[in-house]
Amino acid sequence: MISHSQVPRDRLVRPSYDAIVIGSGPNGLAAAITLARAGRSVVVIEAESTLGGGARSAELTLPGFSHDVCSAIHPLGVGSAFFRSVPLADHGLEWIHPPAPLAHPLDDDTAATLERSVEATAQGLGPDAAAYRPS
Repeated sequence: MISHSQVPRDRLVRPSYDAIVIGSGPNGLAAAITLARAGRSVVVIEAESTLGGGARSAELTLPGFSHDVCSAIHPLGVGSAFFRSVPLADHGLEWIHPPAPLAHPLDDDTAATLERSVEATAQGLGPDAAAYRPS
């Protein structure tokens, strides 16, 4: 992977590649890995000084506390067949599961919360609970 600060664009490691992927976010990395697995020569070019696009983290407040830089969560990543096919844990990834995977603020200063079960989610929806439960 090449960051623009590491190698000038006119001095890429090889004279040509089968594919050039611009951006090292989840989609760019998935594309590059898929192409490389198919035996293609691939280079990933990232304009930022850190890799990961919308999935990167940094210590933004206090030392030792990592925060998402560009996104709140990637709730579907853990269920991705592609991400399960890549040994991410070998590179330090740990999927962390919050008590409530998702919350959406409403205009009346309340929030709808997605819980780990349909019933628990429905209980938090008040008069809309019946519409959420399967019929």
